[in-house]
Amino acid sequence: MKKEEDGRSTRREFLRGALRGACLLGAGGGMGLVISRAGADELRWQIDPAKCTRCGNCATYCVLKPSAVKCIHAYDVCGYCRICFGYFGPEPYAIDTGAENQLCPTGAIKRSFVEDPYYEYVIDESLCIGCGKCVEGCNAFGNGSLFLQVRHDRCVNCNECAIAAACPADAFVRVPASRPYLLKGKGAKA
Repeated sequence: MKKEEDGRSTRREFLRGALRGACLLGAGGGMGLVISRAGADELRWQIDPAKCTRCGNCATYCVLKPSAVKCIHAYDVCGYCRICFGYFGPEPYAIDTGAENQLCPTGAIKRSFVEDPYYEYVIDESLCIGCGKCVEGCNAFGNGSLFLQVRHDRCVNCNECAIAAACPADAFVRVPASRPYLLKGKGAKA
């Protein structure tokens, strides 16, 4: 009977030791994973402005409504023109702020007079749906100061981004979270 008790205590000690070892191994592995992830830079989805064809998929394929993709204005590239082709449609009825003259379907671009002949165009991101119509107009007839970018404060960073899968130009790329935007303009690396 004493041997049986000794055998049980040996088994108990063995199981306790194995459990402690497993816990230590798990904790050590978990810490190793945390440390390795802390050293590696997370990746985020972004649109390469040089590849973007302004197809409109950003507005329709994003899992968020409205899309996490927004129009960005590179003011250092902008000419502050009286007639902005990102603001006005190709054949406006008049050169004024009437909705019938605006290219943006949601009125997300605000036009304000600076001084003759200059106007400032500001994007209201809360209204922007990421359709790219203004970007297309600006790139076709203007200086290309409007472009699309994923706003990371809105993006859920899906593993399989629906917009990236639908993008015909492969303009969606993964970039380091420490530098999540691919900007246009003076000194910007796009």
